[in-house]
Amino acid sequence: MHKTVIFDLGKVLIHFDFAPGYRALAEVCPYAAAEIPRRIASTGLAERFETGLIGPTDFYGELRLALDLRLDYQGFLPIWNGIFDDVLIPESMLEGLAARYRLLLLSNTNVTHFEGIRERYPVLRHFHDMVLSYEVHAMKPRPEIYLAAIERAGCLPEECFYTDDIPAFVEAARAAGMDAVQFEDAAQLARELKARGIRWE
Repeated sequence: MHKTVIFDLGKVLIHFDFAPGYRALAEVCPYAAAEIPRRIASTGLAERFETGLIGPTDFYGELRLALDLRLDYQGFLPIWNGIFDDVLIPESMLEGLAARYRLLLLSNTNVTHFEGIRERYPVLRHFHDMVLSYEVHAMKPRPEIYLAAIERAGCLPEECFYTDDIPAFVEAARAAGMDAVQFEDAAQLARELKARGIRWE
């Protein structure tokens, strides 16, 4: 019997797309939009930021140097946080699940993105707890972040249902003992929940 339902954040609960952000950054630096993700990846900055090893202003400072950015921190924030758009899960489903199960969020994210999401998306109010990579200092698929989620769930691993859009992260959740499936869309998720007797209506 499931006692906890756990959602990934990006491209499960809320859709995001980095491409518009890269195009906006290309307007204020000497690099093409297609080159920007490669330059960011080569610095290791994203992983350090998402595991809480550096703070927002230090992240911006290092990114500004890496990309030769011609904008200040306040100008950078709207671009950095502007990647999120549609909520992918009906709020009625989240509300119904929260009334019947412990509802958790499990996400690789950074403080700047998450605080921006918290301000813009009221659906987060339905979650009883949130396990965020920058707070637990571990990113999926590392076992530590799943163990933190199981601890917050307050039940056995097999009593947790988890959905994520990335197959490797689903497999890591299964390795930790969770019942986990890859997210495709809300209709597919509803079928997976119903097949397990997980109700929200």
